Amino acid sequence: SAMLAGCRRALPAALCRALRARAAGQGCRAVSTSWCPVGAAFDAKQQQQQLRGSAASGETGLFGVPELSCPEGFQEAQDKALQESEQLVQEACSTPPGPETVMIFDQLSDGLCRVADLADFVKIAHPDFAFREAAEEACRNIGTVVEKLNTDVELCQSLRRLLADEIVTSSLDPETRRVAELFMFDFEISGIHLDEEKRKKAVNLNVRILDLCNEFLTGTHLPNKIDKHVLPEHIRYNFTAEGNYLQVAGLHADCPDDLVREAAYKIFLYPNAEQLSRLEELLASRNSLAQLVGYDTFAHRALQGTMAKNPETVRQFLEKLSDQLSKRTQKDFEMMTKMKMKLNPQNSKLMPWDHPYYSGVLRAERYNIDPGLYCPFFSLGACMEGLNSLFSQLLGISLYAEQTQRGEVWSEDVRKLAVVHETEGLLGYIYCDFFQRPDKPHQDCHFTVRGGRLRENGEYQLPVVVLMLSLPHSTRGAPTLLSPGMMENLFHEMGHAMHSMLGRTRYQHVTGTRCPTDFAEVPSILMEYFANDYRVVNQFARHYKTGQPLPKNMVSRLCESKKVCAAADMQLQVFYAALDQIYHGKHPLKKSTTEILKETQEKFYGLPYVPNTAWQLRFSHLVGYGAKYYSYLMSRAVASMVWKQCFAQDPFDRAMGERYRREMLAHGGGKEPILMVQGMLQKSPSVEDFVDALVSDLDHDFETFIMDS
Repeated sequence: SAMLAGCRRALPAALCRALRARAAGQGCRAVSTSWCPVGAAFDAKQQQQQLRGSAASGETGLFGVPELSCPEGFQEAQDKALQESEQLVQEACSTPPGPETVMIFDQLSDGLCRVADLADFVKIAHPDFAFREAAEEACRNIGTVVEKLNTDVELCQSLRRLLADEIVTSSLDPETRRVAELFMFDFEISGIHLDEEKRKKAVNLNVRILDLCNEFLTGTHLPNKIDKHVLPEHIRYNFTAEGNYLQVAGLHADCPDDLVREAAYKIFLYPNAEQLSRLEELLASRNSLAQLVGYDTFAHRALQGTMAKNPETVRQFLEKLSDQLSKRTQKDFEMMTKMKMKLNPQNSKLMPWDHPYYSGVLRAERYNIDPGLYCPFFSLGACMEGLNSLFSQLLGISLYAEQTQRGEVWSEDVRKLAVVHETEGLLGYIYCDFFQRPDKPHQDCHFTVRGGRLRENGEYQLPVVVLMLSLPHSTRGAPTLLSPGMMENLFHEMGHAMHSMLGRTRYQHVTGTRCPTDFAEVPSILMEYFANDYRVVNQFARHYKTGQPLPKNMVSRLCESKKVCAAADMQLQVFYAALDQIYHGKHPLKKSTTEILKETQEKFYGLPYVPNTAWQLRFSHLVGYGAKYYSYLMSRAVASMVWKQCFAQDPFDRAMGERYRREMLAHGGGKEPILMVQGMLQKSPSVEDFVDALVSDLDHDFETFIMDS
């Protein structure tokens, strides 16, 4: 297409700039002749050519790590990392207090993380079971070593001597001091300051919590069985049959049959005694550990160093947001109830299993949004070129596909992208694992495989990340086509990747997305605002057959459709976040987890609790986001403020892009998150500002609203 041709014409200029930078001695890495335009790399024919090229370009192991050419290599990589860690521990303990101490600690962290982070990805994504099993074992072994190091008194003393020396600490730059304090925080939350007996108890609690998390997470996904004769015959076909039983593996939220949704809700959420016991023990163990190491509650421990700072701020944020949403939510529920009465007059009471379905029906009726009408405009190649164009204009960054060596990737459809700045050169690599395959998890996520850091020899260790999506493969007649939701998810995950690439910190302990949870989602959610702006979409959305641009009114209607019942959707998130805070608050809990669920649902959501259900037993985010589920809402509030203040007027403003990089992306976790937000917004936002930002996003665009009316 003309658009792709334009991009190809522009590429040599970017390459020339990078080469000139190298010639000028700006530390730019050599530009590879194996790079090709990013959009073309996701074109079916180009893929085949690239695969042929990669097979002939030498052999290596996963991610270019020679040892990982076979599953047994994990043992070798792990042994090497553990051997290096022993030497670094001795070095840290014998080095006089100074910045060198922090550098050694970071080296130690880097050596272990390079194996553990890589294994974390491989254990869930590699198609070969032997690789997954070897990676799982490596994760366990490295995790055990990390727990021991976090309770190594002599190692902690070397850091404590540094932080206790006022002359030395006053000479440290802010980033080095913060990293030293973060390492000390890791020691303290592991109970380093306790006597030996309590320290052992802390280690045992950590191990037990890890086991409970894994068991609980598995339990959240397990289907429930029911005798098939309990259900009316005409709805049984919706569920998987197993002899005389039916398996219910989810909520069937999109099913148009009210009875199917009701049955799925009541069966899938029916309480499981073992899972209930796991959750109760997990919450009690987290609380015991927090109190053992000196915190009032687990929430106090989890929120240390975050934007929110403490549970009281989170409580205020959620309560004020709930108050602001209540009237809008009530209106949303009234609209859904009317729709239910229209479609099902016999049973018009709105229930929790109705919310996702009827909000979707209202969206479709009001805006007639058929994803099938949008997909032809969002081919994967075009979307990647759109991202490339946006990053080039905003940040001076280009994405190039690079040939891989045999053994470097775990599936032949994985693409490797080089991220290149126009003057700084190669910044890092993104491996794109975008396509569906058997046994691959259906989740969109970003993995750090190797963090960036300044090495001892003065070179910068380039960051390496993986973006994992579940996109359909191209067909003989069409390239991979994305729905609007898939396109938005691609932009979201690429926001995380850019944070990893541009968070060029001195220490890998705080590289890129290694920052507090309530800040980590800001760059990714901000990318969603770009993905929903017509000026951005118009740069790449072309019909894959005709080259016709996506009409502006289609983009406007898509954006407005997302605001239908959005208050009720947000209210549901407030309920989940409030429940998470109560579970991780003061213990012993005053009531059972189910009674707390019922009370919190009535206070923060509005739709009635359904007897003999226990939604909390399916709340998988309690594992990874314990006491931090509010983070998504707070990150969205910050992203909204940044968008409106800095990019809404001109989404391609290079000066704002540079400010965004300088103030928010460059520091990773090396600076307090609220200071980064202040630097970008040039003011200190209050809880009320966060709430106002979220609520104002729900307002309809007047022009589109009038046009549709």
